[in-house]
Amino acid sequence: MRYHIQQESDIPASTQLYNQICFAIAARYYPPGHRLPSTRQLAMQTGLHRNTISKVYRQLETDGVVEAIAGSGIYVRDNLNKKEFKKSFHTTKNNNNELPDLEAKKAIDKLIKLGCTLQESRKIITNEIDWRLKCGTRILVSTPREDIGASMLIAEELSPQIKVPVEVVPMEELEKVLFNSNNGTIVTSRYFLQPLEKLAKKHGVRAIAVDLSDFKKELKIIKELKSGSCVGIVSISPGLLRAAEIIVHSMRGNDIIIMTTISENSGRLLSLLKSSNYVVCDGPSLSVVENALLKNRSQLLRVPQILCAKHYLSTETINQLKAEIGVIQ
Repeated sequence: MRYHIQQESDIPASTQLYNQICFAIAARYYPPGHRLPSTRQLAMQTGLHRNTISKVYRQLETDGVVEAIAGSGIYVRDNLNKKEFKKSFHTTKNNNNELPDLEAKKAIDKLIKLGCTLQESRKIITNEIDWRLKCGTRILVSTPREDIGASMLIAEELSPQIKVPVEVVPMEELEKVLFNSNNGTIVTSRYFLQPLEKLAKKHGVRAIAVDLSDFKKELKIIKELKSGSCVGIVSISPGLLRAAEIIVHSMRGNDIIIMTTISENSGRLLSLLKSSNYVVCDGPSLSVVENALLKNRSQLLRVPQILCAKHYLSTETINQLKAEIGVIQ
């Protein structure tokens, strides 16, 4: 992962770096448990002062995206706590079919060492499985109301693939929903995981972060555009637009023009279509963009190329969520 900092930009360097690291984590360039570059390494790569990088890392830790381990470094936070499982997977001499039995034995041995009887151990493990199955009866996709579009993008991809009810609930209304019925799994992006984990713990449910697509195809096209090109980005998520603008700007600086709009802003969308050589949009925005093109074709000096980023989530994260809530893949 290479970071690009535009030193002459109006966007603070720390904001540029923060958003790029967040995207790298959300798109699993850095998977959970991965050690991030040291401040010295990032300083050499970006030209930023190590104090600035430390400030970014502290903010990421405050936001619950990473965790600092004294004397070791900064690691991507693993909210599913599978580090030990991964370690045993790579070090055990048993084959994959034997691995679940080995892990079950280790879990029971650990409970016994803590003073539990076999009967108590069975009850603890059974209660945990029952709780997880209860949490898997519905999915509550939640982000702040100001960026409810991000929840809608997540829900649109999960609904056809996860055979349990999927509801979109603004973060501000979630406590009321959980108070009335405290079952389900809260799903969000890593940007909003920390406050939702606290709420989930309070109501005895789970909170899980899903990872974004890496958008390799779209970023490759933008990287190769001619200087002076104009790129339009259209989405139902204001948060996605802000992050995309900063990331693209960090890649190309003032070398290309970037315009963004939410799809429901018809006036801004028309201006974007008139100016852009290339338009990148999310799935829900595609029909809006295409209809605007047809309706206003006579006003356009040229028709921009349209690229729809159909997948907001990675396939891996959807499969992982299925396993976590007990849905057979």
